[in-house]
Parts: sequence; structure tokens; C-alpha cells
Amino acid sequence: MELNNPERKLNETLGDSEVFLDFQQQISRAAVVDRSVLVIGERGSGKEMAASRLHFLSGRWQESFITMNCAALPPSLIETELFGHEAGAFTGATKARKGRFEEASGGTLFLDEIGLIPLEVQEKILRVVEYGTFERVGSSRTFEVDVRIVGATNADLPALCREHKFKQDLLDRLSFEVLFIPPLRARGEDIILLAQHFASRMAYELGRDEIPEFSGDVVEAMLSYDWPGNVRELKNTVERAVYRTRNSLIEEISLNPFENPYIKKDSGAEETQGSFGELFDSISLDKYSEAGEMLGISFLQRALDICDGSQKEAAAKLGLTYDQFRGLYRKYKEKLRK
Repeated sequence: MELNNPERKLNETLGDSEVFLDFQQQISRAAVVDRSVLVIGERGSGKEMAASRLHFLSGRWQESFITMNCAALPPSLIETELFGHEAGAFTGATKARKGRFEEASGGTLFLDEIGLIPLEVQEKILRVVEYGTFERVGSSRTFEVDVRIVGATNADLPALCREHKFKQDLLDRLSFEVLFIPPLRARGEDIILLAQHFASRMAYELGRDEIPEFSGDVVEAMLSYDWPGNVRELKNTVERAVYRTRNSLIEEISLNPFENPYIKKDSGAEETQGSFGELFDSISLDKYSEAGEMLGISFLQRALDICDGSQKEAAAKLGLTYDQFRGLYRKYKEKLRK
């Protein structure tokens, strides 16, 4: 896939939070140094957009920006996709075909989910990084290429090296710079800025004249939600809210599109309550403080589950102020289910 339009997704690269602007500066600094870069980020956080920006701010911006999602291919096909093949190399290979490295020569090759590349293919990539040469599958002819690699993942690559699932030599050569994309939940008011952008664009797509606005409750819900799917999840959520709302004021937002309207939210509460006796009868009396903590965490988790992750609604369910709930949430965050 070739992306030679630097404005293609620029309108989604919005934000004025300190953490976001600092990340953009890191991209700008790394872009002008012609070395491999690793982009680490959660799902939906914009790894491809970061890689695209690295390319278009670099000296290679007039050349090809080729992408490959390693998660979208079976391991057996990754080698031929990267390096191409000769006619007759395998059943069905009726003619020679260029791989992504040849297509990206002179430009940038973006390898998404790089941690999924098989070890034997990593060996060939290492040779390209070190010497700029490779052979197509089924050929002994050596090709020369000049490619900048940008890899992306949310995996712990050093851990994969320790497990012998990723080559340490390759990691050393790809990690000239390692950029960590800030998750949406760390970007504060950028959430609302992006939400307004997505809402306006969806309204335009639906042929509506008025620019959508969010009620205070909806703004609070968006700011208190953790957004595990990051910008991609926010985009889907806001567009769904605009599509479902007939007027310009959005007063409801569904953070969980899979919530079944025919199942009572509190169903199963009786089972939970009935199980408390058995659960705590089995705990030794000298574990009093631990049991109290377990009960508190259980109530926090239930309230969050019932309220689709909205901390404001969960606080109301528990009869707590929002500040009280936030204090408990921060205290037990690591023990709560995501």
C-alpha cells in the first residue's frame, strides 16, 4: 500500500495536550535521522499515522511509504510478501512478483505487528538492515535495496527476545529510536477535541446542517472512561452517538455497543450476593483487613461493569461522590479488571 499524501490522515492527528505535543516533537526529531524506528502503542492509538508522519517528515518523503500488517497474514506468507518470489517458486507462482522491500526501495517500509514475524524471516530482514541485500523466494539472485524500516507493536519485544521468539540482533538494529504513543486516556481534553472533530464529520456525512454538541454528562462520561481502544474506539463511539441522535445536542453515549437491552443490568446480583456468604466463610478470621479490601474491589468492579466503565455513573450507583470514587479507583486500579 502506497501512501504519498501527507494530508491523508492529518485531520485525525489532533491534540494540544502537553503529552501529545511532546510525542509529535519526538516524531519530528526522529524523522530527520535516517535510521530504523520502533513505534510502541496500544490498539487504536494511531501507530500507522505515527509511522506515516515519520516518513513524510523525512528526507524520503517523495518516495514510497509501503505498509504491511504482519497480523493479517499467515506466517507462511510473510516471507514472500516481504521479499517477493520467482516464477515457479511454489505451486501457484506463475510469474515473478516483487515484495514489499523492493516496492519500498528509496522510501519507508512500515511493518505493523512486527513481533509476529517468524524467526527465519527475521534473519532475512536482519541481512537487509545490515547489508541492504536479499534474495527473492526461489531465486539465488541478490537484490539491493535502500529502505528505512519503521516497526510497530504493542508487544514486549525485549521479553520476546528472552523467550527466543524475536532476534536480539534484529531488535538492536531496529531500535535506534523507540517512540511510545501516549494512550488516549493520558491526553485529557484532547478526548473532547477529537470527539468534536469526529462528531462534525459524521454530521456532515449524514447531511446535517447543525454542528453536534455534547451535554455535560456526556463530556464527563467521555473524560472518565479509560478508552482501551483509544482513538479508534472514540471515533466509533462518537459516530454512533451522532447517528443515533436526531437533534444537534448529544445527551446519551453508548460506551458498550454489545450491551444487550433485553438483559437486566443487575441480573446476577442475587447470585453474587448469595455467593458472598460461602466466599467469606472460607476466609480465615485473621484475614479481616484483606476480606474488607476484596469486598470493596468487588463492589467497584460490579459498579463499573454495570455502568459500562463510566466512573461518574459508578460513583452514583455506590452512593459516593465522584472524587471519592476516583480515590478508590486509583488505589485499586491494578486489581480491577480492564
